[in-house]
Amino acid sequence: MDQRDYYEILGVDRSVSARQIKSAYRRLAREYHPDVNKSPDADEKFKEATAAYEVLSDPEKRKVYDQFGHAGPGASGFGQGAPGWTKVYTQNRPGGGAGFNFEDLFSTSPFSGMSLEELLSSLRGRSRRKPKRSSRASQTPAPVAESHITLEFMQAVKGCTTALQLRRPDGKTEKINVKIPPGVREGSRIRLRGKADPGDLYIITHIRDHPYFRRDGADIYLDLPVSITEAALGAKVTVPTIDGDAVVKIPPGTAGRTRLRLRGKGVADPKTGNRGDQYAVIKIVLPNKISEKGLGLLDEFSRSDPYDPREKTPW
Repeated sequence: MDQRDYYEILGVDRSVSARQIKSAYRRLAREYHPDVNKSPDADEKFKEATAAYEVLSDPEKRKVYDQFGHAGPGASGFGQGAPGWTKVYTQNRPGGGAGFNFEDLFSTSPFSGMSLEELLSSLRGRSRRKPKRSSRASQTPAPVAESHITLEFMQAVKGCTTALQLRRPDGKTEKINVKIPPGVREGSRIRLRGKADPGDLYIITHIRDHPYFRRDGADIYLDLPVSITEAALGAKVTVPTIDGDAVVKIPPGTAGRTRLRLRGKGVADPKTGNRGDQYAVIKIVLPNKISEKGLGLLDEFSRSDPYDPREKTPW
C-alpha cells in the first residue's frame, strides 16, 4: 500500500516552518492520542502523525524526504512506523532484513563514501568535492525506544510518580514507576536508562489542558473577571494559583486586558528550579441587568466625567 505524504498527514504545506510543523503535530497528538480518543482508527492516526513528525521535525531528515520522498527516510527507518508504546526504532539495521543503510544505496556509485550533506550538495550541483571515505558509514546508531504518556496539567507542573507497563520482546509485561520531574512540557523527553531491550527508554509527555490555567513556558495565565467599579475604583481580589489562593491588588483605573503579575507563582524550571510568574489578565464584565437607579447614575457619570475611549485608536 502506498504511504501517504507526510505533509498531507500533518495537514500542512511543504513550505511551512518547523514551528508550524510542531504545532500541527501537537494538535493531532491531542486529538488522536489513545488515552483521549477511543475510536477504532485513533491509534493508527496517532502513529501515522508521529511518524510524519519524526521526519519533518528533523532538518536533515526533512531535506532527504523532500528530495527522495519515502524512498529516502521511510526506507532507512527514519520514519518507518510510528513509535508504539515501547517499540524500538533504529536508523540503520546492519545485516540486511527489512531495513537498509542509506549510504549502502550508493556503495557502488561515484558517490561512494560521501556524507549525506555532500551527497545532497552534489545532486544539486553545489559541490565539486571529490568523494572521501567517511567513518560514519561504519557507525550504527544506538536503538531508541519511546513511550508516550498523558499527564494532567497539575501533574506536569508539580511533578508526580506514575505507573507504566512495558511490553518486552518476549511478550511479557513489566510494570515500573516513573518519576516525572516538576515543570515538564508538551513533548518533554524523560530518559530511563537500561529500560529498553537493549538501550534506554524515553518517555514522551503530553499535557491535558486545565479548566482555567494557561501555560506559556514557565509562566501561567489566568483570566480574572472584575466589575466596572472594581476596575475603576480598585480592589483586592482572591485568585487561584498552583500553590493555592493568593490576593491580587487591582489599581484604580485598571483597563481590560491588563496583566497583573504574581511573582514566583509560575512553573519551576526542571533544570534550574527557578520559577516563572503568574499573570492575572483583567476581563471587565458588565452586569446582566442594571436598575433604573443604576442607569441614572451611569448617565450622570457620563455627563460629569466625559471621555472618549476611542481617542487613541488608529482609525
